Amino acid sequence: MSDILKRADGRFESCNEHGEPNVETSLKHSIDQMVINWHVNETCNYRCVYCYTKWERPPSVRDVIRQPENTANLLRSLWAFFDPANLKNPLKDTLTWRRVRLNFAGGEPLLCRADLIRAVELAAQIGFDVSIITNGSRLDSETMSALAPHLDWLGVSLDAADMRTNKAIGREDRRSRQLDPEALRDSVATARSNNPDLKLKINTVVSSQNHEADLTRVIARLSPHKWKILRALPMTTTAGMVTDEQFRAFVHRHRSLTDTIRVEDNADMLKSYLMIEPKGRFFQNHNDTLKEGYRYSRPILDVGPGAALESAGFSAFGFANRYR
Repeated sequence: MSDILKRADGRFESCNEHGEPNVETSLKHSIDQMVINWHVNETCNYRCVYCYTKWERPPSVRDVIRQPENTANLLRSLWAFFDPANLKNPLKDTLTWRRVRLNFAGGEPLLCRADLIRAVELAAQIGFDVSIITNGSRLDSETMSALAPHLDWLGVSLDAADMRTNKAIGREDRRSRQLDPEALRDSVATARSNNPDLKLKINTVVSSQNHEADLTRVIARLSPHKWKILRALPMTTTAGMVTDEQFRAFVHRHRSLTDTIRVEDNADMLKSYLMIEPKGRFFQNHNDTLKEGYRYSRPILDVGPGAALESAGFSAFGFANRYR
């Protein structure tokens, strides 16, 4: 897996694990969208056993999303750096893109509803394509009416359709309330009535609790534009891990939905995402299976996106392969 490293002339270069430039650095990859995932909070009303949204962070530092001025500064600095027209972006040596999408994630981002709505509106005004990924528990009609007009994608995490499996995973709140697929259909309908161009994505994490499930019917009824099937990733916990055979069997069981499915195994997720944690640092998955946790950059608001990305570790080619 490649890293983006800084050269003596200040430009970034893709290198192998020994620090040697890759032969493929001379090849430029073209993608439609550069996607940045901002995990705005760690708080969640669910307690999924495999949860990877746990960050090392100073408790005294507030989440950026809770600070309107810092939120605006972060969004504007990210746009200035990743703007497709910014030919000085060092990633342009290896990637070209036409648009930039900012994906708001968590935790559960709708637990900071007012701050999220304000940030989504501003991101859309600045020029980002905008999406959110939510567990769906707070998708009431009022929230959808406020968010939908500014969204290009609505992402919902859905791992199971029955109460027993959801409970085993931890996909319920403290009052044992779970996401009802029929209620989710109503929420999606409300969103689409406010924005007919809105696209729906479903994320499913395959874990030891749901690897035998058959979601064919519920996914078909929701009719998403994309169904991303991911394998539980051992970054902050090894709970919920599945074998290669169990993961392949889950994917094969849903082969009738092949046109919608996008599969991501663990190796696909290493260093191939642009991710920002709640305090405003880039962070990356690593490929050291004996070490839990993430690799962090310096704070973006302190050093700027370019310097922060340099210190985070990022595979431009891994990113391109996921979106090709």
